[in-house]
Amino acid sequence: MLAKAAVMGIVEGLTEFLPISSTGHLILAGSLLDFTGDKIKVFEIAIQTGAIFAVILVYWQRLRETAAGLGSEPRARRFVTNVAIAFVPAVVLGLLFGKAIKAHLFTPTVVASTFIVGGFVILWAERRTASAVRVQHVDDMTPLDALKVGLVQCLAMVPGTSRSGATIIGGMLLGLSRKAATDFSFFLAIPTLIGAGAYSLYKERALLSAGDVPMFAVGLLFSFLSAWLCVRWLLRYIATHTFAPFAWYRIAFGVIVLATAWSGLVNWAD
Repeated sequence: MLAKAAVMGIVEGLTEFLPISSTGHLILAGSLLDFTGDKIKVFEIAIQTGAIFAVILVYWQRLRETAAGLGSEPRARRFVTNVAIAFVPAVVLGLLFGKAIKAHLFTPTVVASTFIVGGFVILWAERRTASAVRVQHVDDMTPLDALKVGLVQCLAMVPGTSRSGATIIGGMLLGLSRKAATDFSFFLAIPTLIGAGAYSLYKERALLSAGDVPMFAVGLLFSFLSAWLCVRWLLRYIATHTFAPFAWYRIAFGVIVLATAWSGLVNWAD
């Protein structure tokens, strides 16, 4: 059980901040490992917190400066306000539709299909946004920019879409530079994923017991370590590369999952 938790933690950390859908990979990995059930769904959401600790560590200086300047610096207040504005749509729509989405859309077939569609959207966005940048840095974003990114983030409620993919690619389509969209996606992830993890743990607390602590601890640890490596790599990568390779990965991976499911070669448990 702990070995499976470690694998799931690694999958979460490596995929949470790439535009390839951590939820989709966790569903598929859980199917292959026979690591499924209501408790595991809580586990998958909770270990996102480990990945968020990695973001906090990487961006610690900016977060510390923002906190220190809230009382005196307009830039810090504007930044926090924008993150808060972008956070609200996911809270509202998550409370309204989250249960229905989990009940009907968390299947390998849905994930694979969304992978493929998302891949083509990324390719289209990279072509379209090459000369349409108007916001170079997160500090140049307006509250309306933040609200639009927050609304786009809600698309990630459909498993396989990718929260980071929706916010980064959506941000680019809205005129943000690749760097600004990526940075804002990371900052927005902090309240979004911590809130989702805390809410899930509280709501499903009856499913959990003290015996689950080692499993959750292992998942959180490996999620943190792999996410820390991934975030540091991604920030270097986007300085000179596009997201096109991730688009082709999504398309190829989605096709493989659909082909093996339909052929019966692999039993992706729905």
